[in-house]
Amino acid sequence: MNKFDELRAHLRAIRTLTRGVTHGLPILEASDDPYALFGRWFEDAEASGLLLPESMALATATPEGRPSARMVLLKGIAPDGLRFFTNYGSRKAEELDDNPHAALCFHWSVLERQVRVEGRVERLSAEDSATYFATRDRGSRIGAWASAQSRPIADRAALEAQVEETESRFEGEDVPLPDFWGGYLLVPDRFEFWQGRANRLHDRLEYTPRDGSCEAGGDWRVTRLQP
Repeated sequence: MNKFDELRAHLRAIRTLTRGVTHGLPILEASDDPYALFGRWFEDAEASGLLLPESMALATATPEGRPSARMVLLKGIAPDGLRFFTNYGSRKAEELDDNPHAALCFHWSVLERQVRVEGRVERLSAEDSATYFATRDRGSRIGAWASAQSRPIADRAALEAQVEETESRFEGEDVPLPDFWGGYLLVPDRFEFWQGRANRLHDRLEYTPRDGSCEAGGDWRVTRLQP
């Protein structure tokens, strides 16, 4: 992004600041499909000039209930859920293996909006993971191979040495998907849309499935929650 593009993005962000305080959420009947509402809000976030509107907090927990959270990137939303990718040896992956339930939170500050998503998590197929992995730039693919995510390392120099070794290993070759790296699908059983309003009288809409079907176009119950 050049300086002109950065300035334009900042101006868009300023122009959208506090929009939600003025407009609020639509009436409950405006959308009975949380996927559709999420899609519209995500488009608004992209248009606002926010950096990485796909950033989301991912919360996982151990079987004993000890939670942890970190920022990851949304890499696709489909009729069956939301996708993200990681190293299968990472802490979050280990916790998801033991307790396949998680929560996501998107926060788009200039729009004064949040979206919370909760549900069960399952691994994507190796084919789906390979398809996404091929879209990453070569440096990111090298990094996925070089880093044993969440494991201790002596210092930065040791990490850079691992990167150099990996670059030499794949010199002149395509970098394939590691067998320890791939995607997850979070299948939502709860959405909550939060819109900031004046005097902290925020708008909140909760979506939960009526019949157990958690896909787009399913039968969702919509409840307005007090702030």
